[in-house]
Amino acid sequence: MTHTTPPENPKDALPADPAPAARPRRRTAAGFLLAAAPVQLAGTWLAMVAFPDAGWAKAAFAAAKVTLMLVPLVWLVRVEGRRPRVPRWSHRGMVAAHATGALIFVIIAAAYHAVARHWIDADAMRAQIEAGGLATPALFLLGALYWCTINSILEEYFWRWFIGERLRDVLPRGTFGDLVSAVGSALLFTAHHVIALAMLVDARTTALASVGVFIGGLTWSLLYLRYRNVYAGWVSHVYADVIIFYLGYRIVFG
Repeated sequence: MTHTTPPENPKDALPADPAPAARPRRRTAAGFLLAAAPVQLAGTWLAMVAFPDAGWAKAAFAAAKVTLMLVPLVWLVRVEGRRPRVPRWSHRGMVAAHATGALIFVIIAAAYHAVARHWIDADAMRAQIEAGGLATPALFLLGALYWCTINSILEEYFWRWFIGERLRDVLPRGTFGDLVSAVGSALLFTAHHVIALAMLVDARTTALASVGVFIGGLTWSLLYLRYRNVYAGWVSHVYADVIIFYLGYRIVFG
């Protein structure tokens, strides 16, 4: 894993890892990590725990989502001196993407039917979903469409590419650094999900689901490291979101 296979076309990756001589200083990468990594956690906590009824807290949550887009762009332009672009679609890693996605889909469905469905309080979950503005099937499906498509690619772009690569900048190069960056990115990705889950389900379901989120995040980080293609993680990620929202719909609307 020390050296990843270069893309068939340089435009297929998001973006190519800079040559060693051009890598930014560790201090700069560490500063970006400290500034960006906690933002989603803070936004989720403010909107869902501390001030769930406050309009400004909901605005803070939305601002955290915008941060997922803007901070990496600032890095590209100000630190690496490169022009932002939407990466060209690549088929690299798609077999692994579909295979891991299908496996995650089955595991989530099995865990729900075997264990979680006996733990989840449907009425409490329904109340939280309604408080979040998804009170009707149409609104819920619109929200699901956003999370399964736009939000999932933003999370891959932010957590797998930006956070993962910045962790690699501050860690020793090599297999150890790659693995630690993958685990670190997955842990940071999981943190704000724990808060959101705790507002929807009980502690044991939150713990079970959080382990699943971490495994998913780690899988997608490893896919990115192996194939240097953010779309591979995204395709696998979509499988997870589809089954989660399908089960959520069944719980809330029957």
